[in-house]
Amino acid sequence: MALNIKPLSDRVLVEPAAAETQTASGIYIPETAKEKPQKGTVVAVGGGKKDHDMTVKVGDSVLYGKYAGTELKLEGKDYLIMREEDILAIV
Repeated sequence: MALNIKPLSDRVLVEPAAAETQTASGIYIPETAKEKPQKGTVVAVGGGKKDHDMTVKVGDSVLYGKYAGTELKLEGKDYLIMREEDILAIV
């Protein structure tokens, strides 16, 4: 099922990865203490700017800043829309 959204210019739509629910040692993390994920998958990409082609593509797994992007909810799922420059790395 494709989303009916097309980011403009150099913007990217990212689906954040699920937050950790358990530590490496097996301790469960309560909802109130969960960290906001900083990793996600690119779902949609804008067309870029006149002097800048887009580096990321749909399906890329990316790392982004802790406070990057604007949160939005589409079709019952949470997404972030951000500028490509807010993406730190492709992993």
